[in-house]
Amino acid sequence: MRARQAAAAGAILFLLSAPKVLRSWSPENLKLLYTVTPRYVHLAWITAGERFPQGAQILVLDRGQRRRLLNDFAATADPEVSFDGKRILFAGKRGRADHWQIWEVSPEGGDLRRITSCRTDCVRPFYLPEERLVYSRKVGGRFVIEVAPMRGGPGLALTYFPGNALATDVLRDGRILFQAGYPLGSGAKPEMYTVYSDGSGLDSYRCDHGKGHYSGRQVGSGDIVFARDGGLGRFTSPSAHEMQISAPAGEYAGDVAELPSGEWVVSRSADRTSSEPRKKIEAPNRQRVSELIRWKPGERASVVISDSGSHFVQPRPLAPRPVPNRHPSALHDWSYANLLCLNAYTSKYKFAEGSIGAVRLYTQDNSGRAQLLGSANVEKDGSFYLRTPADQPLKIELLDRNGKTLKKEAGWFWLRKGEQRICVGCHAGPEVAPENSVPIVLQRSTIAADMTRPSTPPSVQGGH
Repeated sequence: MRARQAAAAGAILFLLSAPKVLRSWSPENLKLLYTVTPRYVHLAWITAGERFPQGAQILVLDRGQRRRLLNDFAATADPEVSFDGKRILFAGKRGRADHWQIWEVSPEGGDLRRITSCRTDCVRPFYLPEERLVYSRKVGGRFVIEVAPMRGGPGLALTYFPGNALATDVLRDGRILFQAGYPLGSGAKPEMYTVYSDGSGLDSYRCDHGKGHYSGRQVGSGDIVFARDGGLGRFTSPSAHEMQISAPAGEYAGDVAELPSGEWVVSRSADRTSSEPRKKIEAPNRQRVSELIRWKPGERASVVISDSGSHFVQPRPLAPRPVPNRHPSALHDWSYANLLCLNAYTSKYKFAEGSIGAVRLYTQDNSGRAQLLGSANVEKDGSFYLRTPADQPLKIELLDRNGKTLKKEAGWFWLRKGEQRICVGCHAGPEVAPENSVPIVLQRSTIAADMTRPSTPPSVQGGH
């Protein structure tokens, strides 16, 4: 017990210097959870690194008074409030040498129970309908998103690509919003994707990949608000491209929390001028200050909590919130999946009419190299129909009629066991609707070209 207490005390020494708190910040008298840490590496997850290398603790702020959520943990982070506002999920370490595990506790710090028993780190939990949760588990040196029952038990992997994935929210429609490197599985720029709670329906949230997008959360309008290079951005339903938010100057960590008033609580770091004298007065003293601000776009921001020696991230109002839609799984008990493309010419890339001749499908071998599974002809209307392996990385390449590459995916995707995926086109935006016609490939045959086994030498299936 003494060793555990000593470890916890060593991890929270940075909390002993009280930060400045604006005591009248909440007329709604809401409690606010947040994570405080001496160092926050917000993109460490993209290489499966530690976001809190010097420890972290979840604090409760209630009308200007703060307290630790739990005193006997060496580290706590990633708070998430239940839909009824009565429970809290979090990632925690009892001892400094322990792995991160997922726990649940009451807002008062009682009724503590452990949810996961991972042999490696389990982090970033979120509640799902039907007494389930989603979190990220480190498997083979990378973070994989899993779903598990709240009562405990084995998790179901949702992500199947050679990269790291970290959930950032559960959307109202039941999809899980997560962040990963772009191109998916092979890039170092953070981007946002969605997947259903059975691992099906993988999609990029937008095809606007100009800047890094991370720490996205859905707000009351339905928009996704996220951190980006140099500030905040949002994706709105009418626009296929990001909308920059005119926010107070500073660097933002994302994870916007919305209050019932419509105001946001946001984590920001900014330079502040110090009043302390300098020996050589050449310019004002400046120090980096981390703070939580309460702000509504277009209005003036007020500081909730501020300090120059800590980082304040992951704000969460301790209050009830809407339950997302339940997602009933449509997967079949198969060992494979089916992929139907209605028209490969429907794309943000321009292909001359009649230029696409065939499609190739790749997976990864055990060493991580691309392995050809096979080829199939593309019909004159751009349609093709493939039977693919399930639960493994996949990549598509389009060929012209001379067998030369027209376009090859830079990243990877996957299909779950028994998934039947229909795509409007190849890298078509979410605003594109299909033509009301039966694709030629299905008029020829309803049997998919089989790509479930490696092809040596390359074979071409189907006909024009």
